[in-house]
Order: sequence, then C-alpha cells, then structure tokens
Amino acid sequence: MNNFDVLEERIVLLLNRLKENHLLINQLKTDKEQLLRENTLLQKQILEFKSDNDALKMANSLLGSKESKANTKRKITSLIKEVDFCIHQLSEIR
Repeated sequence: MNNFDVLEERIVLLLNRLKENHLLINQLKTDKEQLLRENTLLQKQILEFKSDNDALKMANSLLGSKESKANTKRKITSLIKEVDFCIHQLSEIR
C-alpha cells in the first residue's frame, strides 16, 4: 500500500464519519423540536392543573372546617372592600 492509498482510505473514513455526524445532527434537531413541542404542552398542562388546584382549594375551604370557612369569608370580604373602594374612586373621577 502506498501513501496515496492510505490517504484515500483515511479520506473515505472521514467522509463516512462526516455523513454519520450530519445524520446524527439532523436526528438531534428533530428530537429537540419534538421535545420543545412536548415541553410547551406540558407547561400548558401545568397551568391548567394549577388553576384546577386553586379552584379545588377554594371549594374545599368552603366545604371544610370552620377555620377554612372563616378564612374564605375574610378573603371575600376583603375583595368586596377593594371593589367598593374602586367604585368610590371611579365615582369621584366623574
């Protein structure tokens, strides 16, 4: 085997590795895109679950112990006061 044959063989090996690397890169890009889509869906699910959890907490507090009911009543009273204050502010502007 002469030097040119060895060189040619190495070039062929390098070209094969290059092709394999390109295929791997393309596969990794595809996998990344799929994972990003899945991540987006999971983030949406998390938000939905958090919203459902908050609603369930509120429902449980209404149905739960006297302490939970008192806490819920305080929150509702506080919200009503805030709304009344906003209405009062708006009426002064007019």
